[in-house]
Amino acid sequence: MAEILATKTSLAGRRMLGTFEAVRAEALFASTLQPSVAPSPDQVRRGVTASLRRLGVRGCAAQVAGEFGDHPDTAAARMSWALATINRVYPAPSTPLVPRPRPLAFAS
Repeated sequence: MAEILATKTSLAGRRMLGTFEAVRAEALFASTLQPSVAPSPDQVRRGVTASLRRLGVRGCAAQVAGEFGDHPDTAAARMSWALATINRVYPAPSTPLVPRPRPLAFAS
């Protein structure tokens, strides 16, 4: 599932999801945290860590896939919450400018 989330093309006005974001979102999805309690950033980080330790990356992905198969409506809402929460708690680093290679000069 992380691979699918990470390789989806971006929709208009949305940035593409990175692999770390996808894995964290799956781990949050698989955690015991609930959107109704509005967990703090520290609770989210602990929940992500606990899920990854308990289930591993593949286990979190399998749990997400199972929920989407069994309960697609509630799973979609939970994943939306997980993605938004991960983007809030783990802001994307600003991308440093990487110098481009300069074209070679051709001798005549």
